[in-house]
Amino acid sequence: MEFGKCEVDCLDKVLRFRRDVRGNNFLDKKISSKKIEKILKAGIKAPSVGYSQPWKFAVIKSKKKRKKIYKNFQKEYKKSKHHFSNPTYQKLKLEGIKESYLNIAVFYKKPKRKILGQTSQKKMGEYSVVCAVQNMWLMARVLNIGIGWVSILKPKSVKKVLKVGREYKLVAYLCVGYVKEFLDEPELKKLEWEREMFLDEVML
Repeated sequence: MEFGKCEVDCLDKVLRFRRDVRGNNFLDKKISSKKIEKILKAGIKAPSVGYSQPWKFAVIKSKKKRKKIYKNFQKEYKKSKHHFSNPTYQKLKLEGIKESYLNIAVFYKKPKRKILGQTSQKKMGEYSVVCAVQNMWLMARVLNIGIGWVSILKPKSVKKVLKVGREYKLVAYLCVGYVKEFLDEPELKKLEWEREMFLDEVML
C-alpha cells in the first residue's frame, strides 16, 4: 500500500484541526453505535510495544456514574486552583463529563509476564495505550465528533465508580460527543495561556 499527496494533505489537515473539546461546546446529539465502534476500532489499530495490545476501554453512558466521576473532578479542580494565579484558569470550562454524549475510560492492563521491548523501559506499555488514545481522537475528528481529555481526576476514584480491578491503570478519561464548532485554533492558544512552539524550538 502506497499513499500519494492527496492522503498526505488529508492527514495533515486532520492533525491540524484536531481539538481538545470543553464541556461548553458539546451538543445533546446521539452518536450511532456504528461510529462509536469505529472510534474504538481505531484505538486497537494503534502500535504497541511487543504487540502487547494492553488497552482496555470502558464506555460510560450512565448519568449516575458520570455524576459520581464529575464530583471527583470538582474536588480535584478545587485543589488545583492554588497552583495557578492566572485568572483565566478560574473561567475555563475544563471538562464535559456530563455534557458529552458519552465518556470513555481508557486503561492499561498490567501484564503478568515479561513483554518484548518492555524489560528496560517499564512504561512502554502505558505509552502504547496513549497511541490508542491518539488514534481514537483522530478518527473521531474525521467523523466530526469531538473528544476532550479530562486529567483532573483521581484514577482510584474513577476505578471505584467503574468497579475496575487493581490490574488496570487509568491512562485517559475522554468525553465524546458532537460539538457546536471546532475552533480554528486550540482554545488555550487563543486565550494566550501558552504560545505555539515551532519545530526549531523543540530540536535538541
